[in-house]
Amino acid sequence: MRLMTKGVLGVSVASVALVGMIASTFEEKSAIANLIPDQKEQTLLAQGKTNELVVIFPSRSDSTDLQNKANAVAAFLSKQLGVPVKAQIGDDTAAVEALRANRADIAFLSSRPALKAEQLANARLYLAEVRPTYSGKYTYNSVFVVPKNSPLKTQSTAKATLTQLRGKRMAFTSPTSGSGFIFPTGELVKQGLVPNRDRLNNFFGQVTYGGNYSKAIQAVLRGQADVAAVSEYALNPPYITEAEKNQLRILYKIPGVPAHGVAIDDDVPVATRNKIINAMLLLNQPQNNQLLRNLYNSTELVKIDHNQHLAPLRNALKLAGIQP
Repeated sequence: MRLMTKGVLGVSVASVALVGMIASTFEEKSAIANLIPDQKEQTLLAQGKTNELVVIFPSRSDSTDLQNKANAVAAFLSKQLGVPVKAQIGDDTAAVEALRANRADIAFLSSRPALKAEQLANARLYLAEVRPTYSGKYTYNSVFVVPKNSPLKTQSTAKATLTQLRGKRMAFTSPTSGSGFIFPTGELVKQGLVPNRDRLNNFFGQVTYGGNYSKAIQAVLRGQADVAAVSEYALNPPYITEAEKNQLRILYKIPGVPAHGVAIDDDVPVATRNKIINAMLLLNQPQNNQLLRNLYNSTELVKIDHNQHLAPLRNALKLAGIQP
């Protein structure tokens, strides 16, 4: 939490590629002993500064009317913590940059941006989202999807299954997607089918990127690709319809993709951080749970260990030959 002049971070923040960010060193902030403003803080308030928490809620393809939903969560947290909490919307890049520049204290992040937030802002994940469409509670599968009538069949071994993809038209989600590119590429390297991400064109007959889950899946549905790599939860509305889902089947699954979570900046004092975590866990209670569900269709937040949670992603990045 910072003593700061009010500012606005929105989607207008420059979407500088995460891989190009350069970490900055910041002077250590003095810790705030508790959430009740003391006399010094009151003086600062009188000088036009405010003691508030800023939470970044990244826009996602399955989120609508996000600002109002985020405002409701911010109001709930403000009531629990006894300080103003401001909700701001931006993409993952903007969220990481806001943490790095000390313009935000908390951010909901997917796993790859969470690694960048660790590198650039020393922020860490403390909570992970649980969804009913996640097979592993707070982890999920990356899946290779094919048409239901595809001649490609799941074989007795991973290598035998994936070898069938040689020469096929492949639709990845995007080069930065964990489940839609990094994990599938890492698995291909693990099975000895490609040496790294730069040799994918030597294995597949065609490589394209949909840009998001829905478009990658649509490439398969429209006959423009033989297989797509996406998250398992993308095989449900609102990404595709039930009728479209019935035209597809999963050829191969890669488990252990880390779920999205809540990162907290390192300049938030430990006592305050613990209060934030406890306040967020109150969103799991029945009387508050709809606030959480409204955001990203998550049903629960659970405590996680940052390093353990992101270890599968680090390994997949290493296999694929991609810098974290």
